[in-house]
Amino acid sequence: MHVRKLTGGLVAALAVTFSLMGGQATAAPTGTASATEDVAAAARVVTYDAGGSAEFRSAVDRGAAIWNESVDAVELRPVAAGQRANIRVLADDGWPRALTTSLGNGTVWIGRQAVNEGHDTIRISSHELGHILGLPDRKPGPCTSLMSGSSAGTSCKNAYPNAAEKAEVEGYFGGAFAPTAGSVPLNTLIVD
Repeated sequence: MHVRKLTGGLVAALAVTFSLMGGQATAAPTGTASATEDVAAAARVVTYDAGGSAEFRSAVDRGAAIWNESVDAVELRPVAAGQRANIRVLADDGWPRALTTSLGNGTVWIGRQAVNEGHDTIRISSHELGHILGLPDRKPGPCTSLMSGSSAGTSCKNAYPNAAEKAEVEGYFGGAFAPTAGSVPLNTLIVD
């Protein structure tokens, strides 16, 4: 993914910087399995429980997979049996919404009302997970913006975050210098 590609260049830039400052630096070889494993290990794992998502289970899993394809700093995984999940995903008859309790933690409802109106279940899932990852609604907005939500209309099937949305999530989860919270107010119900 894109962070892994940047790692080699960053290591080289740091080595040059340190050598120019008179310090000692060694550059790790790029493209090695250990460098890739180190970057993958740095991703924050956020677990989700889709056991209450009823008929939307596959859409929730696909929404999580889309985020995993799109960003490197956080990885969404189904919770292991007997463990508590960071994110609980439920289905109900209302409108889709998310309750964020802290960055990477909260509850998502995949509301049947939006589905019955014709909104795409995978886009809904990916959008609501985006709230838990720190992103606010950006309405009105175009279909190319995942966080435009329902304002993009029922014909919009795009379930992928755009470059700005990806960068924002990477910034929230991207290591020691990342902010501790996203743009979404915590302990606030976000109804889409």
